[in-house]
Amino acid sequence: MTGVPAVDLAVLWAGIIAAVGGAGAVLYRWWRSARRALRRVGQVLTDWAGEEARPGVPARPGVMERLCGIDDRLSTLDRRTTIIEHELHPNSGSSLRDAVDRVDARTARLDKTS
Repeated sequence: MTGVPAVDLAVLWAGIIAAVGGAGAVLYRWWRSARRALRRVGQVLTDWAGEEARPGVPARPGVMERLCGIDDRLSTLDRRTTIIEHELHPNSGSSLRDAVDRVDARTARLDKTS
């Protein structure tokens, strides 16, 4: 302390103002970071639940709706793959592979007779 009451009081108030300003700056930065994090969490929750249509913006399905759609498409692809596999392997004579084998055998016979 300087011993001059007016200077001592001014130094005290300057210290208080600096401390309050520093604390305010720290709190502001913390609040800004927390607000960004909360906004991101809100976006994740909106993506999870989906969003209703509003003027000029189409509806967006949520994660569970999308998963159901993927499951339906995979079921369709599984059925189609089963049909294709049936056609690629010899079986009772009705597959594409059986037809190709028959044509190949006939071509081989024609080639031997020529």
